[in-house]
Amino acid sequence: MTFYVPAHFRVDDPAALERFVGENAFGTLVTTGPAGLSVSHVPFLPERGPDGELRLLGHVARANGHWRELEAATEALAVFAGEHAYVSPTWYETAPSVPTWNYAVVHARGRMRLLPPEALAPLLDRLTQRYEEGRPRPWRLREQPPEFVERLLGAIVGFELHVTQLEGKFKLSQNRRPADVEGAARGVDSEGGRALAALMRALAERPPESR
Repeated sequence: MTFYVPAHFRVDDPAALERFVGENAFGTLVTTGPAGLSVSHVPFLPERGPDGELRLLGHVARANGHWRELEAATEALAVFAGEHAYVSPTWYETAPSVPTWNYAVVHARGRMRLLPPEALAPLLDRLTQRYEEGRPRPWRLREQPPEFVERLLGAIVGFELHVTQLEGKFKLSQNRRPADVEGAARGVDSEGGRALAALMRALAERPPESR
């Protein structure tokens, strides 16, 4: 599997890539196996194992046949996408120019392992705590009726992706002149892409060797 990343769009900082995954943890899981390509869209929970290895935990419905392909897959890929936006050439100072699309994405590759049944409740508890945090009446798995929890756990299959490679591609106009980057950032910001515009400006201010 190939991933085209020009040098000026490559991000190699492991801490930055891991932080991006945590902030954009709803990802696309892709594996290949006897059935061909299998794809699922799931929320992941990133964590460091006892050995320091990055792991991505998640689950799929038992009715989703993808889980049967996971451990047999020679390699798995999880794709995490952040903000993205169309960039009009009218926002650049340099002319002529062409339209493009700015985006940030991280690919995590590794090997899969299915989780034992006893790991499901702790996984769901941690996942829901993360997304329920700060709500006035947070939903808690441990507060649900036992028979409901039993049915719920029986309907899903948990897994963990042991990450062996993280690749980041932040295509944010780094190949443009500073005035063009700022013009594109203003344009993206004006159309609702405030977070992406901020990332464009932050990356443009960093020296190339630190990206």
